[in-house]
Amino acid sequence: MIFYSEEKGHYSHMVRIVLAEKDIACEIKEFDPNGKLPPELATINPYNKLPVLVDREVTIYEPRIISEYLDERFPHPPLLPIYPNEKAECRLLIHRIERDWLPIMDKMMAPKITQREFDKLKKELVSLVAGIVLVLKEKPYFMSDEFTLVDCYMSAILYRLPYLGVSTPKSKSFDSLYNYQDKLFARPGFELSLTDSERDLKYSFN
Repeated sequence: MIFYSEEKGHYSHMVRIVLAEKDIACEIKEFDPNGKLPPELATINPYNKLPVLVDREVTIYEPRIISEYLDERFPHPPLLPIYPNEKAECRLLIHRIERDWLPIMDKMMAPKITQREFDKLKKELVSLVAGIVLVLKEKPYFMSDEFTLVDCYMSAILYRLPYLGVSTPKSKSFDSLYNYQDKLFARPGFELSLTDSERDLKYSFN
């Protein structure tokens, strides 16, 4: 099994968290998307972008599809609920993250963006973060008693907020967010998922 990954891309990081949480033996090939991409990428992914997972004769792209494939291929520990209604709710949460959160982050991390547009997007991201504070008070993880694929997504997103200059008030009302972050970042799988480039992000946090 080979995983073609961006060195510090949030989409690749989400999958690396899944790999680490499940302790999956996998060769991870890291690439800088602004540098030289693997020459075989265009032949294994018609969109010619990372991340991509190759498992013997199977080639999979798109982070959610890769993550769900890994969860089914290596069922322990499960990262999606067993019951159909709970599994659907989990997938809907991921869908909302993909629709609401990730496009903002993609634009903010784009190489060519004006300061005015960046500041506008940052306000939108702060609003999204503030909107989950109450939700995080209800369960140990994101609307779940167990760590799920939703938390894999949120781990990669929340880790990058300081780098993007997104800060939240240091007030008691945000304690649920800080407790959630601490819980995610303290997991052994999260530490194992980080590349050297991602560890360096903390030194460039604004």
